[in-house]
Amino acid sequence: MIRIVLAEDQSMVRGALAALLGLEPDIEVLEAVGDGEAAWRAIERHRPDILVTDIEMPGLTGLELAQRIARQELATRVVIVTTFGRAGYLRRAMEAGVGGYLLKDAPAEQLAAALRTVQAGGKVVDPQLAVAAWPGSASAQGVDWVLNMNDDGFDPLPDGSSVPAGSVLIDQLSHWG
Repeated sequence: MIRIVLAEDQSMVRGALAALLGLEPDIEVLEAVGDGEAAWRAIERHRPDILVTDIEMPGLTGLELAQRIARQELATRVVIVTTFGRAGYLRRAMEAGVGGYLLKDAPAEQLAAALRTVQAGGKVVDPQLAVAAWPGSASAQGVDWVLNMNDDGFDPLPDGSSVPAGSVLIDQLSHWG
């Protein structure tokens, strides 16, 4: 069971995400909150496997939460779900140690699959953002990534795991520029 805390300041979006994720048999939404401070309290209270958070919220931002989790050396992984599709945000998120960065306009089924990938130790990033984040070739910068674009939604990796279609799994993040 993947135990998550959901932090989203727009209540309709928060409710919809909580409802969708609650339908997944292997995902439990422990708490859904509307700001960064409440998210931090929920993280301290529940010690979730994953924090699913917006990047911009009142109180603490998603980036600040990710940084705090890293500083406290918590086992909680972070997945950012946002409308901000900018390479600069992605770079800062990865530097803060997030496990995933998805856009809110992605198909809903990709979120659950992304959470499973992040829980298994992978990193999932929206493909257009991944390309935008590196002005040159990704391989020239020492980053290994796999782009999955199958129509059925999943493309198995050599180890048998899968990531959402149209997402990028980053295997190595040693050369963020």
